Parts: sequence; C-alpha cells; structure tokens
Amino acid sequence: MTDVNRPPGERTGGWTRLVTARPRLSLLVALLFTALAVVAGSGVADRLSGGGWEDPASQSSYATKALEKRFPASQPNLILLVDSGGKKVDDPAVAAEARALAKKLAGEKAVTGVTSYWDTGASALRSKDRGEAIIAARITGDETAAGKALERIAPDFRGQHGPVEVSVGGPVAVKQEMQTTIQEDLLRAEMMALPVTLVLLVMVFGSAVAALLPLGIGVIAILGTDAVLRVLTEFTDVSVFAQNLTTALGLGLAIDYALFIVRRFREELSAGGETLPAVAATLRTAGRTVLFSALTVAVSLAAMMVFPQYFLRSFAYAGIAVVLIAAAAALVVLPAALVLLGDRVNKWDLTRLLRRGRPAGRAAGGTAGGAADGAATGAAADRAEPGAGWGRFARLVMRRAPVFALATVAGLVALGLPFLRVEFGTADDRQLPSGAESHVVQQHIRDGFAGGPGGGVEILAEGKPGAAALADYSAKVSALPGVLRVDSPAGHFADGRQVGRPGPAEAARAAGGAAYLSVQPKGEGVEPATQDLVRDIRAQSPPFRASVTGTAAVLVDTKESLGDRVPWAGAIIIAVTLLLVFLLTGSVLIPLQAVLLNALSLTAMFGAMVWVFQEGHLSGPLSFTSSGDIETTLPVLMFCVAFGLSMDYGVFLLSRIKEEYERTGDHEAAVEFGLRRTGGLITAAALILAVVMVAIGTSRVTNTKMLGLGIALAVLMDAMVVRSLLVPAVMKLTGRATWWAPGPLRRLHTRFGLSEGESAPSSCAPSGASPGGGGSGGTSEDPGGKADGGAASGDEKGRRRDRVSAR
Repeated sequence: MTDVNRPPGERTGGWTRLVTARPRLSLLVALLFTALAVVAGSGVADRLSGGGWEDPASQSSYATKALEKRFPASQPNLILLVDSGGKKVDDPAVAAEARALAKKLAGEKAVTGVTSYWDTGASALRSKDRGEAIIAARITGDETAAGKALERIAPDFRGQHGPVEVSVGGPVAVKQEMQTTIQEDLLRAEMMALPVTLVLLVMVFGSAVAALLPLGIGVIAILGTDAVLRVLTEFTDVSVFAQNLTTALGLGLAIDYALFIVRRFREELSAGGETLPAVAATLRTAGRTVLFSALTVAVSLAAMMVFPQYFLRSFAYAGIAVVLIAAAAALVVLPAALVLLGDRVNKWDLTRLLRRGRPAGRAAGGTAGGAADGAATGAAADRAEPGAGWGRFARLVMRRAPVFALATVAGLVALGLPFLRVEFGTADDRQLPSGAESHVVQQHIRDGFAGGPGGGVEILAEGKPGAAALADYSAKVSALPGVLRVDSPAGHFADGRQVGRPGPAEAARAAGGAAYLSVQPKGEGVEPATQDLVRDIRAQSPPFRASVTGTAAVLVDTKESLGDRVPWAGAIIIAVTLLLVFLLTGSVLIPLQAVLLNALSLTAMFGAMVWVFQEGHLSGPLSFTSSGDIETTLPVLMFCVAFGLSMDYGVFLLSRIKEEYERTGDHEAAVEFGLRRTGGLITAAALILAVVMVAIGTSRVTNTKMLGLGIALAVLMDAMVVRSLLVPAVMKLTGRATWWAPGPLRRLHTRFGLSEGESAPSSCAPSGASPGGGGSGGTSEDPGGKADGGAASGDEKGRRRDRVSAR
C-alpha cells in the first residue's frame, strides 16, 4: 500500500521518513557526533571562569581595570596570611622571614605591587593580637591567566617557612578554589544522579531497555553542550557554573522528552499498531509537543542574553545548546532506535518481582508506585485503565474547584512571603566550605583585623587633577555621612583600605596625571549604608573625572544593570510564551493562565531562597555559611531556568487536554483526560529531574547548592501542586470560555497553529455532545486507549477534519 493510500493514522510524513528510513545510519551518525563532542569538549572545565557577576560597561569595572593598570597595588588579589606561630609579628626572626617571602613574591613573574606589614608598619595589615600579618600583591592578567599563575606560585609559599606558617587567600584564590570545588562536586553529582536516575526510569518504564533510552539522549546532550561551550571559550568568557546547568538540564530534559516519546510510542503499540506507523504517530503527536516544549525552555533561557554579565550569559549559552541538542536527539536518534527495537522496547522487565503474587491489573497500575502512570509492560498493563487514579483525582478537584484554587494560591503566596525580606549582595569567600583555605584566610582577616575585607571604596581621579583640587575633593568626601576617613594613595592595601603615606600631589605626578583615593566607610562590606555612600560620592562634581569602584560600588552597578534589563527579559519570556502557547491551543485565556500559574509555582523557591540561604535556618544540616544576603544575579538565573522547566510540564499537559477537547468538545472530560494521561508522567519526570538537581545541590559551593535545591523545589511544586491542583481547578472555573479566541486570532491559529492531535488546528471544539459520552472523555467506549489521538481510525479522523473544515 502506497503512503498516499494509507489511512491517516498510518501515514508517515516527510520527517518520519527522513529519520526512520535508515535507522542504523542515524544511530551511527549520532555515535560519531558523540565521539567528536568528546574530543571537542575535552578540557572545557579548565577554560571556564569563576567570575562574571559585574557589568563590564559599568563605572566600577572601568575604574577597577584602570587602577590595575596604573596603580596595581591598589587592587590586590593575592593575600599571604603570615602566622607568627605563637610569637609576635614584630619578632626579629618572624620579620626577617616575612621580608624574605615578600622579596621572593616580588620576583615572581606576573606579580606586581607587593607590599606587607613589615615594609609599611601599617596597623591595618596586622591583626589586633599581633599574631598575624599580611603580604599583599597583584597577579596580573585576566581570570584564567591569574588562576594559572596562582597554581604555579601558591605551592612555593603555602605552608611552614621557618618560624612562620603561610596561608594563601585573596580574590584570585577564592575564584580558583571555587572553580576546582565545582568541578569536583559536579563529577560527584553525576556519579550520584546517574544510578538513581536509572533505577527510577526502570521503575517508571518497567523495562531496562526503555529506561536506557533517556539516559542515552542525556549523554548526547551533555557531551554536545560541553563541545559548544569549549568552542565559545575561544571567543568569550564562560562561567564555570554553566557546567552545572549543562548536566542538570541535559539529563532532566532528555529524560522528559524521551519519557514523553517512548510513552506515546508504547501506547501506539498497545493499541495494535505496527512499529513504523507507531513511530509516525508518535512524532506527529508527542514529537510536536517536544518541539514546542524545547522552544519554550530555550526562550526562557535565551532571555538571559539581554544581561551584560557573562555569568548570566553563560547560562544562556549552555541552556540553549543543551535544550536544542536534547530535543534534536529525542526527535532524530530516539525514533531511529524505536524503529530498530519495535516491541523489544518492553524487554527486560525488571519490576516483575515487585508484581509477583499480585493480580495482573493491579501490578500494571503500580509499577512505579503510581508515578509511572500505568507505564508497566505486558498485555495485562495494556488492558488496565491508564491513570485511573489521576482521573478520579481530577474529578475531585473540579468538584471543589473554588476551594482548591483559593487554598493553593494562598499557600503558594504564603511560601513566597520571605522573599520580601531579600537582601542582595555579592559572591565572596563564604560561598566556599568553611574549611577551604581561601575562606579561612578571609575569615581570619574579617574577625581579627581592623575593619572587614572588601570594605573600602576606591576613587580613581583622572584628567591631571591638581593638588589643591584633589585636596578639596578629599575634604568634601571626608565630610559625607558614613565616611570614617579618606586615605591618600601609596599602594599598600590589606582589605581594600589605603594605608600609605604619600599625598595626592605625589600620587598624581607618579601616575602621569592620575591619582586615587581610598575611602574607609564606617560600615563594612556591602551593607546598605556603604552602598548609599557610593551613591553620595558619585553625586559629587569635582573638576576632574572621578570613577568609583570597590565591592560596594560593584554591587550598586550590578543592581542598576539588572534593574534596567529585567523588564526586557521578562517581556521577552512572557511575549514568546504567550505566542507559543496560543499556537499550541488556539486560546487567548490559556496562555495567560500558563504564565500566571507558572509564576505562582516559583514562589516557594524564592521564599526558601531567603529563609534558608539568606537567613541561614538550615545552614547546619545543609553545610553552608550564610552571608546574610543573596548574590544579585542568582534570582534572575533561577527564575529563567525554573520558568522554562515549568512551561515544559505545562506544554505536556495542555497538549493532551487540547487533543481531547478537539476530539470530543467536552471541556471537563478533556481536563480529566489530560491529567489522567500526563499526571503520572509529569510527576515521574519531575521526580527524576529533582533527583538530578538535588545531586547538584550537594555541592560545597553555596550558589550551586542554592541553584540545585531551589530548582528541585520549584519543579516538584509545579508538578505536584500547580499541575495537579491549580490547573484543573482554574480550568474548571473558566469553563468553555477557556477556549475562546476572537475571530482574527482563530483564523491565525487555523493557519499557523499546531496541535498534538491528528486533526487540522482549530480554535474551538465541536459544540455538540461528546462522542465519548459524559465525563469520561470517550474512554468508556475505548478502554484500550485508542481514543488517544494517533490510534483513532482513519474514517473517524476524516470525519473530524470535515467538521473542522465546516467550522
């Protein structure tokens, strides 16, 4: 029978023919791609950077670079903490050894601006108990070059030297140790997540063969994205944190897409279809949904491209790449594998021992403890009503829709209330474990030295400032509220504060018409009073160009930069999400519901972010040090990632609801059908993704821990609360108006819209009674599941298209 003469349910479209004509060749190409990705992505971790939180076009970034070039000692990034070993730092033997270390450090390549307590006698470089003192220096070059220089230098200085013991710290050491820690933690997370994920997949599918398919897609996505990131490092900076997202999304989305496609393929087989027509029907239905899902997730992540911080842009690079590669593998490699496997996709049922001694029907429904939604194999499983428990639950929710809707919304809002207390800060050494060397050094300085590290505000004066003008400006800054003192530059710093002697005129002559001042605030670090001081200093109008930097200034600039661009990123996400969901459903109200309900699903994540990580309520069990604030860019990142993943599940559910509504015209039955067919699938996918994210959340770096655990919480809340309770309740309340669209938009959807069903797109369902009858969504007449889209008869589908054309 030619393809033209096949019934609609058995026709193979051009895409199906393309990916299934030579399945072995498709798998060979995938294998070659994976091998090339391994080669191309090798060494990517060593080329990733540990910073990227600053806006490179900001005033603070400019001043930092200019000070590094003209006054390298003003911006020390390497600190040697010298412990006198029970003596005092002024002991002759201690002083002699420390001066020798400082001289040796000054002779190192790529090191400049070396200064120490023993050279200057500055009290700010000596601990209050006189037992420790500091040697400070600047390692030149970008983050990668500075990190490599530190790896070469540190072993020669770390440890015991005569009467003193030296520890290595400073910003460059913090970043280097953070990068190393993340790499080690990521490897451990992968080793933890993979076996647990495989066990869960076996429970979900009831087949080892089917369970291995999602893992294969995930490996392709991860390795392919590593290769993409390796290429990008040749042209731009990429954050080391992006690798965490690559692993999490690579496994998570690959599993989501493979679950959906393999599940639909097995439904088609169980309805009596042959292998090739079953693959064709799967790609026409689940394949379209996977494509839409990938687009929504990619758009959410692509929105981070509007931000100038390469920390956020790196997640866009990694996220877009991993989503597209995962979707491509699911739509190309997976169908080829299914063609070759056919019925053997159900082989190696490892859950049969769990079903021993139980009736066949009960075993089929309980293969995954309910999470698999009837994914068990065998004829008995096929005879069982899939997702009957989810159907009953949907009817219960819709019977009490106002109660469930109000209670769920109130609960989600209450969980998000702690976010109103959020305080934004910058990432520092406290991101690292308490035993990390660079964290220990900074904590010693924080606790034992006068003032806190990073508390200074640096001012670069350019344009040949005269001595009188500089002195007058210094006096005005000194009079500002919150200023402890203004020091003149000599290049001797311990923690961002100036401690030298020469005056402004000498500094100006020494730097070819430029000078700098160091302002010591009364407050420490990046507290609000110090941020206000930065704004007050910038409000001055000296007769020369003054640029302000320092930790507080970087935070002020970062918050302003994010504030300017967050509305644009949000507008992009919302606009494209509304468009894509409209193209999927043909409804005006459903896209609005999707955006609002997705946003509600994230409230628990944001509330927990503040309650746990800012306020430190679980710092002991989770093993982290609370800094009292949240790194400024992290909420933006977590919103984009979690929103995209929530839309991923939303598309899966809405596509099945829309398919059934087109078939029957029964709104409530369609909602019940959608939850019955996808409730267990979405729950299983969410549980597996949560396992991956929790494994990422075991990292010893606080930001990575927050990212992993926060997104795991958001995913579980979305799947188990929003999709299970809020969506059916809200859709019940909106009734058939859910599917309304004005005439022009209906025509637009008829022409350009896509749906998971076989019929042509339409913006409204038949107005007559459901052909399936009552609230069953047609399943009472088709207990085997043939009402499920692609398995319907050709005559029925032809009549459906005739009705659509008539409308």
